[in-house]
Amino acid sequence: MNLQISGHHLDLTPAIRRYVEEKVERIKRHFDQVIQIEVILALEASADKDRRQRAEINVRVKGDLLHAESYAQNLYAAIDAAVDKLDRQVSTHKGKVQHHQNVAAKHLHPEEPITGEEALPDS
Repeated sequence: MNLQISGHHLDLTPAIRRYVEEKVERIKRHFDQVIQIEVILALEASADKDRRQRAEINVRVKGDLLHAESYAQNLYAAIDAAVDKLDRQVSTHKGKVQHHQNVAAKHLHPEEPITGEEALPDS
């Protein structure tokens, strides 16, 4: 599993990097088929002071891409909210993967072939 953390318009301190790694560990613990996690932390030039910090997380799992984005006044709060959103998405995806409602075509029993006489309607 690859973890990529990048920052736009802000410096990534070791404390922020460690915090993100701890939070992302929760996602990996719930679902072990994670291929890549990309975290983008940014400082937006928004007029709304309460929503300047942005945390965006993309998780690539087998056959799907999960995305969560959150804005907050504090970067740590934005990371928490994005991880919470992503955790719900991962648990939903895990339930879909583990729920074997759809049977594969190779496990279906073929129906008996219809002969020409049975296919014609009675006249």
